Amino acid sequence: MGASFHIAVENTTLRVRLDNPAQHNKLSPATMKALREELTGKAEDRSLRVMVLTGTGKSFCAGADLGELGRYNFDENPLEQLTDVVERLPFPTICALNGGVYGGGADLALSCDFRIGITTMSAFIPPARIGIHYPPAGLARAVARLGLGPAKRFFLACEKMSAEELKAIGFLDYLVEPEALAARTAALVQDIAGLAPLSLRGMKETLNDIARGELDIAKARRFQADCLQSDDFREGKQAMAEKRPAKFKGA
Repeated sequence: MGASFHIAVENTTLRVRLDNPAQHNKLSPATMKALREELTGKAEDRSLRVMVLTGTGKSFCAGADLGELGRYNFDENPLEQLTDVVERLPFPTICALNGGVYGGGADLALSCDFRIGITTMSAFIPPARIGIHYPPAGLARAVARLGLGPAKRFFLACEKMSAEELKAIGFLDYLVEPEALAARTAALVQDIAGLAPLSLRGMKETLNDIARGELDIAKARRFQADCLQSDDFREGKQAMAEKRPAKFKGA
């Protein structure tokens, strides 16, 4: 795996940390491939309830290594392949933005379900300043998450946005002081880990299908039926009747 990222399981939480601070956690094709393969394997782990993705140093991620861009096969773009795997992870995902996010790093953040930012961060997506076309899947994700107007501000005006602006356009779900990032992330992890995994998995997939314009009603109905027939639903009803927190097992 190398030292460019670290991945570990802590109870029911998958923790991923980008660790190339000297290059602002820039992602080489090899790093993107290795991380994608690790996450593809973890997607099969039914014990996982939530993932936290963060970075080491002053930046979260400076995107893809443009020094190697000329050798990319754009039909098999490593950034698109990575962000697609992250978006499709079956459990909720949290991006804890420890610093600025640039270029493809913004798409990596947007492929997570939640983004927690710090007041000192900023974001900038520079393809038009370099003369390249951003991956179409990333453009579609930005429009789905932020709306067409904010996406055009990023890609067509190349605006560098402050943390407050990122919160205003919906890029950030939560904005905290740097020293509060760990605690806010831990609180969100705790909240999500206590919810019914089958409900979260089904609704996450359905919501993402809706965002991509790919809603499959029959599939969503199957998710509904599975939940209604689950032990977790019976536990949830009993816990509500007994006025106690439910203890969900994901079955």
